Amino acid sequence: MRDPRYDVLFEPVPIGPVTARNRFYQVPHCAGMGYRFPMSNAALRGMKAEGGWAVVCTEEAEIHHSAEITPYVENRIWDAQDLPHLKALTEAVHARGSLAGIELVHNGHHSPNHYSREVPLGPSHRIVDSGDPVQARAMDKTDIANLRRWHRNAALRAKEAGFDIVYVYAGHDMALLQHFLSRRHNDRCDEYGGSLENRARLIKEILIDTKEAVGDRCAVAFRFAVDELLGEEGISAEGEAHDVVALLAELPDLWDVSLSGWANDSQTARFSEEGFQEPYTRFVKSLTSKPVVGVGRYTSPDAMVRVVKQGHLDLIGAARPSIADPFLPKKIEEGRIDDIRECIGCNICVTGDNFAAPIRCTQNPTMGEEWRRGWHPEVIPAVEQRERVLIVGGGPAGLEAARACGQRGLEVVLAEAGEDWGGRVARECRLPGLASWARVRDWRLGQLHKLPNVEMYLASALTAGEILSYGIAHVALATGATWRRDGIGRSRHAPVPGLGAGALLTPDDVVADGFDAAALPDGPVVVYDDEGYLMGGLMAEVLAKAGRAVTYVTPAPLVSAWTQYALDQPRIHRRLAECCVTIRLNSVLTGRTATRVDLACAFTEAPETLACATLVLVTARLPNESLTLDLRRREADWPDAGLETLQTLGDARAPGTIAAAVFAGHRYAREFGEMVDPDVAPFKREAIAVG
Repeated sequence: MRDPRYDVLFEPVPIGPVTARNRFYQVPHCAGMGYRFPMSNAALRGMKAEGGWAVVCTEEAEIHHSAEITPYVENRIWDAQDLPHLKALTEAVHARGSLAGIELVHNGHHSPNHYSREVPLGPSHRIVDSGDPVQARAMDKTDIANLRRWHRNAALRAKEAGFDIVYVYAGHDMALLQHFLSRRHNDRCDEYGGSLENRARLIKEILIDTKEAVGDRCAVAFRFAVDELLGEEGISAEGEAHDVVALLAELPDLWDVSLSGWANDSQTARFSEEGFQEPYTRFVKSLTSKPVVGVGRYTSPDAMVRVVKQGHLDLIGAARPSIADPFLPKKIEEGRIDDIRECIGCNICVTGDNFAAPIRCTQNPTMGEEWRRGWHPEVIPAVEQRERVLIVGGGPAGLEAARACGQRGLEVVLAEAGEDWGGRVARECRLPGLASWARVRDWRLGQLHKLPNVEMYLASALTAGEILSYGIAHVALATGATWRRDGIGRSRHAPVPGLGAGALLTPDDVVADGFDAAALPDGPVVVYDDEGYLMGGLMAEVLAKAGRAVTYVTPAPLVSAWTQYALDQPRIHRRLAECCVTIRLNSVLTGRTATRVDLACAFTEAPETLACATLVLVTARLPNESLTLDLRRREADWPDAGLETLQTLGDARAPGTIAAAVFAGHRYAREFGEMVDPDVAPFKREAIAVG
């Protein structure tokens, strides 16, 4: 039964000629599927509708071949060839009673046009922002007329495909319309440049064009970046954004407001809290009578109610929370708040798009697998025979394997050697900005405690002999991994000489209970990061905040280089600078003495030395596989012990992200009892039609 406090979230909201059945609105977000994997995309969006999102939107949809962003896989609505797969998406959304929205876009100088080889277009002569040695040419009046026609035709195609909401897009510093609005990008001297009214002219014209073309049946939404966090150099909520909203207030049927660029709009939980966009978007509702949707990584229904009742938003926008839990609205509606799988704000979902790969999620291992594996985020088929399973290890892989096996109806015994559940999650969530990562552990524990067929034991380190003595037919080992202490990592494939000459730590030491930075030897600390994800930067931050003089060294050209795909890298570099950490890039660790580390230039091998009393190695991890190897050595004893299957899961099989560990645990449960053919892909593929 729904809590009456949340009734306001289930009120219908008129949006022009259509009505959203509640206030839950999945804003446009990429999924790495788009035109390349249309059936997967349709199934993903249809699942959101089934989960109760009243509006489900596409990712951006390119309106014309003069602005395509290969290799990234978004959507396309260039011509009639694109309509069949778009109709499949709208039908999947409509089948569950939701509205389908499409975000039309011309990417302007954000488009290097690797595929079409067309010269990019922009309001002024500018180099493209993709890093390519390509420039966009300044559009003339014919180009502007063409753009208006392309957008109108795309809107008509969207209507034909069955979309209910059609977007005009000026956000994230990716859209040509925002480029026209921006003083940074637009230095024209005609009626489309100069004054704000002139720079907004094209937006106004396209809004009018779109409403005239499809407004009889489709709502027209305007997605607008109200602040670029650039101060006077950019659009800001306290500056021109206010005037833009006032100028266009009643033209669109819906205002979708956010921050720009994408790295500001989709900040990780490490650098922002739930509702972090509110100070920037709060003013919009006071200037328009039209409904307003905004985002802020909202997972709490109380926060959602607050922003509605305060008159800040009419619709609760979500991208990442709808990925972590497509059934978030339905769980609120059914009074199952504790069952919400809350987004942790890690941006693993974002990395999929940046690698042009299908989306994945740390919290929701079924994300992206709805069509190709047939996985449902809430439903797992029950097993035909109720067998016993022993899962060793209570980290992310073990917890998810136990939860999903329990949901299937198996008799599960979960044993953890330590005193706490969560494994690496329990330790890493204590690091700066990662508190929300504890949700990976906490949600699974909450679900496990509801399952009467799951037994859970802490402080239960098991030997191979003990496991064999239990007579349990199926064993899964999720024993985690340990950080290496030999220096082998991404850049070096042999141990570094002399590492034992002085104090040596790994992240395992720093996150351990009772770690005291004050007890380290006097003198400088060197953090050597040859992994490139979050941990190296975090180690430097923790030790610097403890008052140590820290130098961060990496062979990479960037601090925490891989985090650029999660949109975090510039903020991590800035944080280390604020903590007075010295940064040495492009430097490889080659040796160590009691008082220094030896380095070499990553390009020239020119030697350097750096004073060092304590060295922290963040290089790679080794799977904790001794139990696996012991059991394999005793394989002859399995039949007498009744052991039929043994699998190793997550980091114990191959160290990776927490998302990979959760996926491994979930896959184990899904595939339990099935005959898996290693020569056949365990998922469907979307074939390319020829002709």
